Amino acid sequence: MSITLDKKKELVATLEKALKGANSVVFVKFDKLKVADVNALRRSLQAEKVGYQVAKKTLLKRALSTKITGEMPEVAGQVAIAYSADLLAGAREIYNFEKTHKENISIVGGVFEGKYMNATEMMSIATIPPLQTLRAMFVNLINSPIQRFAVVVNAIAEKQA
Repeated sequence: MSITLDKKKELVATLEKALKGANSVVFVKFDKLKVADVNALRRSLQAEKVGYQVAKKTLLKRALSTKITGEMPEVAGQVAIAYSADLLAGAREIYNFEKTHKENISIVGGVFEGKYMNATEMMSIATIPPLQTLRAMFVNLINSPIQRFAVVVNAIAEKQA
């Protein structure tokens, strides 16, 4: 049964409203995903303040047609979108879920900073660690030379004593 024109307009308006405050959008291809798995995915996304919505491809194209540069990647099969104000959260959470459900879900593209991205570009974005992890890596990087210097000074002091 086809959707009426009024219902299509309503769905496009709903998608546009959801995507209005989103800085990044991830296109997610899913197939044969169990209800329990979908619920687990939605819970993990909600914990990171990421929205998740299944959409028809034609209506999604209409909702995304404004202010996005580039060409939309080819999306085959059923598609959902994960959108967030955080640039990395949506892609990271979908990627983490994909690790345990490789045969059922995959990232096929997305929108990042107003440009369409293909699957490989979105995967590289998804593998960027969270901000807290990056800060810890930076502190460790700064601390490493200082720590080595202290070990050398200590070894010299022990040798002279």
